[in-house]
Amino acid sequence: MTDTNHLWLPAPTDLTLLPDEVHVWRIDLDIPKSQLENLGATLSSDELARANRFYFQEHSQRFIAGRGSLRNILGFYLGIEPQQVRFDYEPRGKPLLADTLADSGLLFNLSHSQGLALCAVKYRRKIGIDLEYVRAVSDLEALAQRFFLPREYDLLRSLPCDQQQEVFFRYWTCKEAYLKATGDGISQLEQVEISLTPTQGAKLLTSEDWSLVELTPADNYRAAVAVAGSGWDFKCWQFTESLK
Repeated sequence: MTDTNHLWLPAPTDLTLLPDEVHVWRIDLDIPKSQLENLGATLSSDELARANRFYFQEHSQRFIAGRGSLRNILGFYLGIEPQQVRFDYEPRGKPLLADTLADSGLLFNLSHSQGLALCAVKYRRKIGIDLEYVRAVSDLEALAQRFFLPREYDLLRSLPCDQQQEVFFRYWTCKEAYLKATGDGISQLEQVEISLTPTQGAKLLTSEDWSLVELTPADNYRAAVAVAGSGWDFKCWQFTESLK
């Protein structure tokens, strides 16, 4: 399934994450200073220390915007203040809710690229999301040959140059979304099989027990969401600071 025309609307005040729903939030990372300060005030001391370690101020500000927005989103579903959200981390650094909040069953994943981030949320089902800004890649064919299966690589090479770039990032985001959901690393990319064409949406061939949805959240961006199970209703929301 490929969803390229979804409206990213502000969430309604009575928003509820139903058992058959997956919510995807689009987050703008380049925001006014006043909003950035408000989001920064919700971060923990270790998150602020991490933000300060970035060499470029732009990267520091985007980290604060992304992590602060994530805290607001999770706090909304949990019914707590953003600064009360606590995280633990998997060995590869993937954040998850701390044990004190894990009984909620709320699972999430965050991905960011350039000035945009996406957050996917679901109850009691593994979920992964990947977002990439479509850009020129000098060693595109070499990367495809390294990380894609032979039939995927052959399809990419058969396309005109102006289509190769977008298809490359479609393959990449689909594979990454699935691996982020399962907790496996990038070294497993070549073991994830995806079927797609320039005109047809992606299908995950590695497992029939997963749903895979492609998204185009903005011009020159590609994204994919992988969720355990099937039959989910995907809802897309635009994050705003007024989320309560």
